[in-house]
Amino acid sequence: MGQSELAPEEAARRDRLQELISELDWFLKAYRDTESPTTWVVDEAGDGVEIKPLNPARYLQHTVWDRGNRFALLSATMLSKESFCRGVGLDPSAVALVDIPHTFPLENRPLVNVTRGKMTYKHRDETLPRIARLLVQLMSRHPQEKGLIHAHSYGIADTLVDLLCEFGVGSRIRRHGRADRDAELAAWLNASDPEVFVSVKMEEALDLHGDRCRWQVLCKAPYLDTSDSRVARRLEESRWGWYHRAALRTVIQACGRVVRAPTDSGTTYLADKSLLELFDRAATDMPPWFADQVAAITTPSLPDFDPDAALTGVGSTDQAHSSGRGATNNQFGSSPSSTEANQTRSETDAQRRDDHPLSDVWGDE
Repeated sequence: MGQSELAPEEAARRDRLQELISELDWFLKAYRDTESPTTWVVDEAGDGVEIKPLNPARYLQHTVWDRGNRFALLSATMLSKESFCRGVGLDPSAVALVDIPHTFPLENRPLVNVTRGKMTYKHRDETLPRIARLLVQLMSRHPQEKGLIHAHSYGIADTLVDLLCEFGVGSRIRRHGRADRDAELAAWLNASDPEVFVSVKMEEALDLHGDRCRWQVLCKAPYLDTSDSRVARRLEESRWGWYHRAALRTVIQACGRVVRAPTDSGTTYLADKSLLELFDRAATDMPPWFADQVAAITTPSLPDFDPDAALTGVGSTDQAHSSGRGATNNQFGSSPSSTEANQTRSETDAQRRDDHPLSDVWGDE
């Protein structure tokens, strides 16, 4: 008997698998080649496996550089031309670096030292409560402006949110998890209240121009995870310069989230003392325009710790109450009540969705 004909979706899946096999074939040959100079690292998690070259330069030649004659690479965080070329397999003598000065005024992109201790694993438990209290002070300093908190990890984010709710300022806080990241980001951007968004891994690809966000806090120096096999292997080879450059690159990316044009302005607060140490260690790799920012770091006088003052801007927007789903002060058109102070705005919105008479019609989104 002949084989039964595949359904269209089955045929499409078969073709895609064959395409993947073809694409991966030369990678597998290189991985299995005992004479290959490439060092491979393998990470297994759940039902997946990652096989990565310690140095991808050899493979970029095949996947990128062989596919064109000239390339224009645009980046504000290349940092070191020689290190970049070495990492991607390019001859530095064949690469021209065009360094363009920053077009945003220095006074519009200030860095502010509000460090409260180190956020290394050893010191984190004693530093996190101090940072949580700091956030309340900064909320008082910016009562009418949205803020972004770069928590670095979900563990840090959860602890900060719990402490902020204990302080009674949860009604100004929005958070996200892995599953609702985009939805909570959209809710924060659309909110008319000056919500403070506790985020994880939002240092890049986020355009917070104008009043979308006027201040942000870096809670931890964003060093790479040393449990990653590729990171651990490089540190075994004492590649500390690479390690510090990677963290500096992320810091520079984060600083650019709240200042998007020459006429825009936004303040970046540094809460982790390790950030200042990073600036010292990576000083030779800093772009001149960022070195100017670091040299101009200030240490401000902050308001007293006052949770009530931190909430003065919540619900102050003069908008009509809405009974529909359109966003006013929050997604449901009303300001948070005093009984909601121990809940985040995310939790309050979710509860109101569940309690709304049209919740059965809306369903889960």
